[in-house]
Amino acid sequence: MGVSRRDFLKISGSTALLGTLGSGPDAEAAEEQQLRIKDAKETKTICPYCSVGCGIVVHTKDGKVVNTEGDPDHPVSEGTLCSKGASLISIINNPTRITKPRYRAAGASDWKEMEWDEALDRIAKLVKDTRDRTFVQKSKGAVVNRTEALAHIGSAALDNEECYLLQKLIRSWGLVAVEHQARI
Repeated sequence: MGVSRRDFLKISGSTALLGTLGSGPDAEAAEEQQLRIKDAKETKTICPYCSVGCGIVVHTKDGKVVNTEGDPDHPVSEGTLCSKGASLISIINNPTRITKPRYRAAGASDWKEMEWDEALDRIAKLVKDTRDRTFVQKSKGAVVNRTEALAHIGSAALDNEECYLLQKLIRSWGLVAVEHQARI
């Protein structure tokens, strides 16, 4: 009995298809993924990396992030995330993540860890001292009310309202050197 080419292709295709049945992820592996977020608190938030504003669902258990994924109900990203957004859990749970401000004195080689209150007070004092020391009210007879000793770099992680308020703040200090991360 001879087998035609057509019959051979039918038999080969059927055999190949039957061979793949049952070779997908097993039920244990699929169940394991669901166990990680079982009984976890679900919180919806926005990705902090850029101004696109993709939606993220964060699952937490006992105060620890156990899973992050794109929010399928979010109108901007519809459940998708870029590589930065998808890696958010790695950054949150990274054991080498710096969680406190660090300071390195002039000429020193080591960084010193400091408390947030101490760091913010130091920054505020240095900004005020620099502004007071370098503030120019008039230049060539014209009122300028500026300082050229301080600069500001904006962040793509801020939304429009935050950028608006930040712009008002830094202009009230007299800063003229204002740039944005998106242009650098």
